[in-house]
Amino acid sequence: MTTNIYFIRHGIAAGREDCPTDAERPLTEIGDRKTHKIAQKLNQLGLHFHLILTSPLVRANQTAKILQAHKLSPKVEEFSPLAPDGDINLWLQWLETWPPQKNRELALVGHQPDLANWAEILIWGETREVLILKKAGVIGISLPEVGSPVGNSQMFWLTPPRFILD
Repeated sequence: MTTNIYFIRHGIAAGREDCPTDAERPLTEIGDRKTHKIAQKLNQLGLHFHLILTSPLVRANQTAKILQAHKLSPKVEEFSPLAPDGDINLWLQWLETWPPQKNRELALVGHQPDLANWAEILIWGETREVLILKKAGVIGISLPEVGSPVGNSQMFWLTPPRFILD
């Protein structure tokens, strides 16, 4: 059983000064347009997810819905640990309950630095604060077939949006 996790950062969002709370910041017009282009390109590359888990914050939720609109996944679910400062251990517990399939593809839509930190934990077993996930960028991680994914996973994709759009 292969499990691939795609960490996808939300698109360009409105500034903090433009919204009453951080949670309410939506994608900007440019962010929306670029995220649609990224989603279209990911579809052309053949990416498809069994499920997209998203932070409940507006900008991440909008990004997840755009991915879904481009037929990258039939299903989007909010997952509160993907909000800023979320706990990876809650996601790891959830992952243990995710029904096994031959090949599982999961997208996690959230925020920097959390997504990059989670990727580092899966790869190295600790955060090193060296991975940077740009807005609408993607990190792909392959989890091991047996044993804990923490410190035993392999990164196979780290792409800023400019390379996806070229």
